[in-house]
Amino acid sequence: MPEEKFDIKEELKKLPASPGVYLMRDARDEIIYVGKALSLKNRVPQYFQSSRVQRRGPKIEQMVERIDRFEYIVTDSELEALVLENNLIKEHRPRYNTMLTDDKTYPFIKATVGEAFPRLIVTRKMAKDRSKYFGPYTSAYAVKETIDLMRKMYRIRTCNRKLPEQTGLERPCLNYHIGQCEAPCQGYISQEAYRQNFDQALSFLGGNYTPLLKLLEQNMKQAAEKLDFEEAASWRDLLENARQIAQRQKITSGDGEDKDVLAAAMDGTDAIVQVFFIRDGKLIGRDHFWVKTGISETKGDVLGSFVKQFYSGTPFIPKEIFLEEEIEERESIEAWLSSRRGGRVHVRVPRRGTKEKLVEMASQNASIILRQDRERIRREEGRTIGAVKEIEQLLDTGPISRMEAFDISHISGYETVGSMVVFEKGKPRRTDYRKFRIRSVSGPDDYASMEEVLTRRFTHGLDEQKKLEESALESEMGRFSTFPDLIMMDGGKGQVNVAESVLEKLGLSIPVCGMVKDDFHRTRGLYFRNVELPIDTRSEGFKLITRIQDEAHRFAIEYHRSLRTKQQVHSVLDDIPGIGPSRRKALMRAFPSIEEISRASLETLKAVPSMNAASAAAVYDFFHKDTGADHSDQ
Repeated sequence: MPEEKFDIKEELKKLPASPGVYLMRDARDEIIYVGKALSLKNRVPQYFQSSRVQRRGPKIEQMVERIDRFEYIVTDSELEALVLENNLIKEHRPRYNTMLTDDKTYPFIKATVGEAFPRLIVTRKMAKDRSKYFGPYTSAYAVKETIDLMRKMYRIRTCNRKLPEQTGLERPCLNYHIGQCEAPCQGYISQEAYRQNFDQALSFLGGNYTPLLKLLEQNMKQAAEKLDFEEAASWRDLLENARQIAQRQKITSGDGEDKDVLAAAMDGTDAIVQVFFIRDGKLIGRDHFWVKTGISETKGDVLGSFVKQFYSGTPFIPKEIFLEEEIEERESIEAWLSSRRGGRVHVRVPRRGTKEKLVEMASQNASIILRQDRERIRREEGRTIGAVKEIEQLLDTGPISRMEAFDISHISGYETVGSMVVFEKGKPRRTDYRKFRIRSVSGPDDYASMEEVLTRRFTHGLDEQKKLEESALESEMGRFSTFPDLIMMDGGKGQVNVAESVLEKLGLSIPVCGMVKDDFHRTRGLYFRNVELPIDTRSEGFKLITRIQDEAHRFAIEYHRSLRTKQQVHSVLDDIPGIGPSRRKALMRAFPSIEEISRASLETLKAVPSMNAASAAAVYDFFHKDTGADHSDQ
């Protein structure tokens, strides 16, 4: 029985007079627009009223022409509708919604002040716990620098032991032996003394730099007066580090409040939103975001969409948000932000004074970035997103976001390895790269080796997906559980057949194409669905395919080379009885050279992770066997 056609006029009559979210779909059933309404019955019909054609602009008019059907979700309130609308936009990324193209998360410094012996930790999520958060910071390197400085100056612990419950259960770590920790894990420092040190670190993070700068300068001068120039240089480096951290934060207001300042610059369908992050009255950083807009949209439209998308993803919501122009639904957005923050949030458009100057400065910066980056960003989009779209059109596969490429490397079957590289939206996603050491194949059999690699990769992914479904916890998602939209094999028909055979056995349906090379080992086309497709070698799509193929090849060769090197290098540590690979690695991490290991005391060797009394004695005896050393009472 043929499927009944969706009758828009009839369905409009059935709309309830309730708040909710509506989804517009085209003839291919793709979601092309998501919107929210206080009353679905009043809002949705407006798209189809001829009297509103002149007022809705070319973007909406083009969207309406493509609507084949719509659906809706009823909510209890406008606030619930706003949250749902934002979630659906982020999930489906509809073509006709104003879209934030950047997907950034920012690092924070988390001070675990609720612990007896608190720590400083880098995090990208804020939880409603007893901890104190500093940030967000726009530079992960600056965060690492800051935490390293705090740990060195105030001897803050780096371990995750539960104290004081676990006091004395394990030996103190190496940081204690090099003077960078007071070993609260051994009870060598009281909670009160440790807290005093920690409070000084919090004072620095809060913007009170003067005491630390004075202390560092004083230590440097004292070391120089004692002619200990090596120590003086060390204090000098720390002082310079502290000054750079302090200079990153400029005073912008005296109220000490947390606020974000947002302004936009627009040119056709391109827009840049500039954000200034102000924490405790200090400008700690800024960032800009590229936004794709419609032709008829205003700055208010862009800022409104940006606020909803950006603050649904960032863990920190400031007390105030200053905007360049008024936005629609301001009261609903304020209520939503307040519920996320757990306290009142104000969205304002300042008209005079220093606050207006801040917005004006953000606007000027946005204009400069848009002017300077427009061509660079367009070129980059051509090399990445544009290139992916060329591949989509060539293969006619539908939307492609994630591509995975695989390669095999060996020398006459020796130490065969496989590589998996991942490209998302045309850019390498190196955190998802994976290496495989072939276990089941002996000799130079590339097809069998590739079968093992693909079977392990997708079996592991299916297992992760199953665990994810059982636990329903997003945090447990592993790197393998995300499957690609396209698999790219380094080779032609044979490699493609291997991949398709593995996918069929596992019950998976993922397009597979081969990157075919000519006699000169240069990419010449794609093998897809039993046909070799030629491709313009001057196109961005071809260049992206070449980059993916080269990257898979490079990653496999580097892994193979590292395995060969490990087998060829012999360390003196290999000759120590009872010292296996894990303890050799631990020793080399703990000491800069073999010479330093040979000079280490027995207690220092015992403090190295994974070393016990017997293994430490074995290392000590090995280097002191000619000295007649007796360590029975050490």
